[in-house]
Amino acid sequence: MFWFDKENEDVIYMDNRVLTDTLCDGRTLEIKPDVVADFRNMPFDDNSFWLVVFDPPHLIRAGENSWLAKKYGKLNEGTWQEDISRGFNECMRVLKPNGTLIFKWNEDQIKLREILKVINYKPLFGNRRTKTHWLVFIK
Repeated sequence: MFWFDKENEDVIYMDNRVLTDTLCDGRTLEIKPDVVADFRNMPFDDNSFWLVVFDPPHLIRAGENSWLAKKYGKLNEGTWQEDISRGFNECMRVLKPNGTLIFKWNEDQIKLREILKVINYKPLFGNRRTKTHWLVFIK
């Protein structure tokens, strides 16, 4: 949702789904990734990218057909800690040495401090005063 130019030729946009739907306010939601894959098992070689943006679903409670779940996706309430940890490790795996990871997290349902407990990396810098956090990590 934050991309200004998803069609940029230097970007590979990955999601685990393809979806076109009309939201309750009449807007069209289109999720059309370049690569359909799971963030816990990315189809890229080790050390492939200088920059990775990890924007996983941040919800564990949302109706399956709710606009929130459609727009942002949904984590499994029972496995979210392992899923985020595996996803973060995958991001680091595909990053080149000294590569940068941008991590986006909204703490509406899971606080950032809980996420930081499961990822085993410390951010270099980020923002702290909003509900949506952007953190920067270096491999």
